[in-house]
Amino acid sequence: MRWLLVAIGIGLSASSPLAADPDCAGVERWPTNMAFVHLKNAGVTTNDEVDFSKTKTMRLASEPIGKDLYRQVHRVTFTEKSGKLIDVITVSSASREECSMGEVDAFLVSKQLGR
Repeated sequence: MRWLLVAIGIGLSASSPLAADPDCAGVERWPTNMAFVHLKNAGVTTNDEVDFSKTKTMRLASEPIGKDLYRQVHRVTFTEKSGKLIDVITVSSASREECSMGEVDAFLVSKQLGR
């Protein structure tokens, strides 16, 4: 019985694709793209103003909310060519197969207080 539990534990380790949360943090991924769409639609910035090579996306949280369905929170930082930073927090649903399992809520961070 002990060996069975060890084998199950190894099978569900963090490195196992079955146990891993979806990785939607890339700059070409759904939360980042939708954050930018929201910024453009709100008139905050444009394609010409953003230096996309400096865009950063970091997953802040991921929690299971159903079978192969996760709620994820990302911080997306866009850098304009002027040097101005634009921070957006996104909340979205993802599965292991697809990062775009629904709408993306985007929240523009107007001011960071402390570190």
